[in-house]
Amino acid sequence: MDRGALAYREAEGGDPPILLVHGWCCDHTFLAPQLAHFAGLGHRVLSVDLRGHGASDKPESGYAIADFADDLAELCDRMQVAPCVVIGHSMGGIVAYDLAVRYPQRVAACVMIDASVTSTPARRAAFDGVLAALDGSDPVGAMRGIVETALLIPTDDPARRASILERMGATPPHVMRAAYAGLRDFDPEEGGRRLTKPALYIAADEPVARTDISGLVALVPHLMLGRTVGSGHFCQLEVPVQVNAMIDRFLAVTAIQAAP
Repeated sequence: MDRGALAYREAEGGDPPILLVHGWCCDHTFLAPQLAHFAGLGHRVLSVDLRGHGASDKPESGYAIADFADDLAELCDRMQVAPCVVIGHSMGGIVAYDLAVRYPQRVAACVMIDASVTSTPARRAAFDGVLAALDGSDPVGAMRGIVETALLIPTDDPARRASILERMGATPPHVMRAAYAGLRDFDPEEGGRRLTKPALYIAADEPVARTDISGLVALVPHLMLGRTVGSGHFCQLEVPVQVNAMIDRFLAVTAIQAAP
């Protein structure tokens, strides 16, 4: 498969390198606070636009979670950023999980921020209806409806909410649909695989759980857990100090720290 070109932003620094992976219909700017934070601590940081997103190439196919992870594995090899701490938000957290499971030699640790790695029954039941809406005459409107009703909460900053919706709306419809189908079809238990690398899951402060935590712990028994206060799904933008502090502590207690 022709993988096309991936756009990314890089900050020079030391080990371990940090790989930042954004979510569905987003781009690398959705992890800008984390890029600034970890670069400021002396890490080398690579923040990527996944295929179909941001400034990366937008082929017609290749939007399964495994395809995104394969792209990142290839990029890690080419850029010599392995083993890395991979930090993913939302769909990016699922990609991070898949990368760590299937390419463990390239990953030092895995951080998943409000990512539906193991879907709840309610979320699984909603997939086909969402895909039907994305296949309709107004996919951007359907995307906005999903984000406004399922990903944002009243305490989120109004200006940031508007910016998130505008930027996500720039994603090509074929990417919106195919990547969402990739989310539906992802099986974290495929082949009986388990995540063996140090791992952290950070949940947003939402009324409905985004992932089945008990199911995730069954796959990652050593999983560390955190939760933000007063932020919806885009907590890495809304409360970056909280999110970054939890990741810092995770790296400290697992002895995965930047070289001096």
